[in-house]
Amino acid sequence: MGGVETVEIIMHSQNQQACWSPVIGSETLSLLDHLKFSERDRETVKREAVAVLAQCVPPTVPSGQETSLVIGYIQSGKTTSFTTVAALARDNGYHLIIVITGITRNLFEQSSNRLERDLRIRERTDRKWQFLSNPKSRSDVKQRIAAALQRNDTSPHGNKTVLITVMKNATHLNNLIKLLSELSLDGMPTLVIDDEADQASLNNLVNKGKESATYRRIVKMRQLLPHHTFLQYTATPQAPLLINLIDVLSPNSATMLTPGPTYTGGKIFFERDFYLIRCIPAHEIPKKDQSFVEPPESLLQAMRIFYLGVADGLRHGGKGNRSMMIHPSKETMQHANYEEWVRRTQQYWSKTLLLSAIDPDRQDLINDFKQAYTDLYHTVENLPSFNILLPYLVKGINDTIITKVNAASGPTPLPDWHQDYSHILIGGEVLNRGYTVEGLTVTYMPRSKGVGNADTIQQRARWFGYKSEYIGYCRVYLTNEQIRIYKQYIVHEENVREQLAKHLTSGKSLRDWKRAFFLSPELRPTRHDVLDLEYIRGNYSNDWCEQHAPHDSFAAIQINRKVVQQFLAQLALQPDRGHQKRTEQQKHLVAFDVSLGLVYRELLTRFLITRPSDSQRFIGLLLQIGSYLDQHGDGTCAVYLMSGGKLRKRTLNNNDEIPTLFQGPNPDKTGIYYPGDRNIRAPRGITVQIHNLKVQKDGDTEGMTIIEEVPTLAVWLPKEMSANWIVQTNTRASKRFARSSWE
Repeated sequence: MGGVETVEIIMHSQNQQACWSPVIGSETLSLLDHLKFSERDRETVKREAVAVLAQCVPPTVPSGQETSLVIGYIQSGKTTSFTTVAALARDNGYHLIIVITGITRNLFEQSSNRLERDLRIRERTDRKWQFLSNPKSRSDVKQRIAAALQRNDTSPHGNKTVLITVMKNATHLNNLIKLLSELSLDGMPTLVIDDEADQASLNNLVNKGKESATYRRIVKMRQLLPHHTFLQYTATPQAPLLINLIDVLSPNSATMLTPGPTYTGGKIFFERDFYLIRCIPAHEIPKKDQSFVEPPESLLQAMRIFYLGVADGLRHGGKGNRSMMIHPSKETMQHANYEEWVRRTQQYWSKTLLLSAIDPDRQDLINDFKQAYTDLYHTVENLPSFNILLPYLVKGINDTIITKVNAASGPTPLPDWHQDYSHILIGGEVLNRGYTVEGLTVTYMPRSKGVGNADTIQQRARWFGYKSEYIGYCRVYLTNEQIRIYKQYIVHEENVREQLAKHLTSGKSLRDWKRAFFLSPELRPTRHDVLDLEYIRGNYSNDWCEQHAPHDSFAAIQINRKVVQQFLAQLALQPDRGHQKRTEQQKHLVAFDVSLGLVYRELLTRFLITRPSDSQRFIGLLLQIGSYLDQHGDGTCAVYLMSGGKLRKRTLNNNDEIPTLFQGPNPDKTGIYYPGDRNIRAPRGITVQIHNLKVQKDGDTEGMTIIEEVPTLAVWLPKEMSANWIVQTNTRASKRFARSSWE
């Protein structure tokens, strides 16, 4: 039968902001058949493509613009996702699809060729796609696009969809802008996919009041598209999430992609299978003022592990690829040093293994390889004996192609994955974001964290991917600093995803999400030059979180009175113990072993704090408590009603703040009668103090009181709840922030 085949779609649970309901058609089904997924993976890719497209401007409306974020993991299938979204867009009547990808020629070609191959554009005969790569404004190009965009419902072959891939640089974007400006695009449903959207697309001159070259051209291109959605694909969403909400590239919605069951990412390498990680000793890491004559022993260990894996792969027929990546620095001089070591070692090992069996050099080398074999034996199932691998080892070493992947001597050389089975790649920035190393098993990366941008560090993790079939052959050699940083990043990454998942299921816009998440103090979320709002850091550990401006909003005070009243009605408060000479102000009511979940739900999350300097830190506090509850759902705490609810007078300073919420000790610093409010807490766990304040100005008389009965909170968090976080503020970025002292 002719026509478009459709199936009923159940919307993904995270997609509560869906604008419409896309249908699965023949183009999508044909693509999924071609990709030969398992049934489980097929359904996941299909469901999530529907979730992504459902947040786009519907193709049936005359105009509109939308920006949406799509978040995956490193090398988890983002290209597959946006290829499927493109196919689904064609099924649902989008006429024009633009994919912005690659800041270098090799990355652009990698993505563009992949799209062309997966959509089978050169193989098929139905000519459903009009595909153009880095097009220029020529008359023949304009004619091809105009003809394809012309809708003809009577055509027996159906209408074409225009698919344009464009490199993410000023020249090619300018060419595209000129081309689009000469076309009639009113009412033309368009999808713009920005691959690695946090790289180069954002405005890195925002703090100077200017627009960077690529950002300016992307904005101009969007202005030429009356009906379009801008889809931002990335595995590191920190920058798009933290740019100013008024920025045209700030997303309104988001979808999180689910990796397949065979994906091996950070949680596998740094939690479940941590034994695959190896630490490079500090004395084996070259420094700027120190060079090595001989290769570090850890590098030789890594090469031996790699070559044994190659040998076993050759024994099984050499299908696919086996690769090793050496990423020492962004400096090309170090690449040259490592290349020399690797080539020299390869030549020496090749010659030595061909010597007589009784040659002492050969025996020493065999013993070294046997130690590596023992290491590999513990992680590879059914690994044959060393003697069986030995004949393949010589060939594996000889045939491995060593490539220095940088542009120091001209255009960046690329491995030929089809011609050669095994490769060792040596490089720096080229091996970062977006670069796919086929069959990567061994990584050797002795570089530092640099300035500590979390997204940049994570993008170096090229060893993540679909490796479950050969995970036992994998090893990752890192510095001690990097191992610590990656462990910390995994906590950060999962926290961001968990928060976003909860927020998205609420149906609220992404713009309503509080930009607050866990992050190690050793890391910055992203480069500061794209952020024009600052963020604060914090960690409550054996410390109080207290309010300094609880009087800020009368409306909030009224709400908080009701919240506190309703909460206290659920507690059985008792007088606390203390010295008989305490004043009435120093006698409190207390309830111990109160459900922390109850306190979190009924008091802390409902309590309104309006002064930004208070609310931003309170958000961090809620992050810590919420995370603790995720792990300790039955946690308890102590709740004190200070002074039994009687009014406690507090005076504002010149900044309109209460400088000190807590009353001091009595009768003096020894606190014999009363230890001071700061020490009114349970011996263990969380303590919440509820104060009822009478707020007045400095020097005022009783008749000059600003407001009475102001509910105020103070919360003590113990050390075991320690967690580092950042919270975005509304403060414009200072020069010091924009140009961090780390750089």
